[in-house]
Amino acid sequence: MFVATLLTSPKVPALDPALVAALRNAWSGGDAVWLAPDEAAEFALPRMPVNLWEVWGDLQAQGVDLVVQRADGRRKKMLLADMDSTMIEQECIDELAEVAGVGARVKEITARAMNGELDFEGALIERVALLKGLPVSLIDQVLDTRISLMPGGPVLLATMKAQGGYAALVSGGFTAFTSRVAAVLGFDENRANTLLSAADLLTGEVARPILGRDAKVQALTEITARLGLSPDEVIAVGDGANDLGMLKLAGAGVALHAKPMVAAECDIRINHGDLTALVYLQGYGRADFAA
Repeated sequence: MFVATLLTSPKVPALDPALVAALRNAWSGGDAVWLAPDEAAEFALPRMPVNLWEVWGDLQAQGVDLVVQRADGRRKKMLLADMDSTMIEQECIDELAEVAGVGARVKEITARAMNGELDFEGALIERVALLKGLPVSLIDQVLDTRISLMPGGPVLLATMKAQGGYAALVSGGFTAFTSRVAAVLGFDENRANTLLSAADLLTGEVARPILGRDAKVQALTEITARLGLSPDEVIAVGDGANDLGMLKLAGAGVALHAKPMVAAECDIRINHGDLTALVYLQGYGRADFAA
């Protein structure tokens, strides 16, 4: 059995019951279950629809995300999340660069790296070098004034933790940011790269080895082995090329507002919803949200 989930942006919830009913009828689905009024609904399916991606494209134009997945095992025991543009709305290195006065150059490199056009490690080394001489104290300033949580993140973490889930934040960004974000949201652990400093100034270098795509896959493998879980019991979320490895290995790999080349390789694509989509995809309704 499969389950189809339809959802829209929580900011402008406009999921039409008639649309849900029409799709359910066209696919010979079960009764619709509303997870949140006007925002998210699901129904059971006997098989995977052959015209899934054609329908998906039509619904995207209407501001609706559609995901079809196997019903069994969709409630996951572990969350593995990217940080930049996933759990936070910004790219932390871009924000540091803006303060350092090299924002345009760094943003250009970041965009190309996340699109898979540049080697991640080389791109990170190049960008960090542009931060040389920046006072370490500015990291806290950036965290306090320029970083905001992605909508739905607190609900996602609280709900999964309330159900006994484990949460790991694994980023190609920096520990100075992941440690704060992990603490605020309630992640059980975090992994990222370390910016090097001397005399309270950034040296323009990053500690080795650099955490990139392979390290995210390694984190998924190591953490699940330690917890006695399988990758199928993990829901992973990310947006960039360096997230693809973990998204493909996890039981549910969610491309959240992802770069086009990333989304194209993932079966679960959320372009209109926020992080609460990951709660709905597991079959939880708004009434199940933990504070």
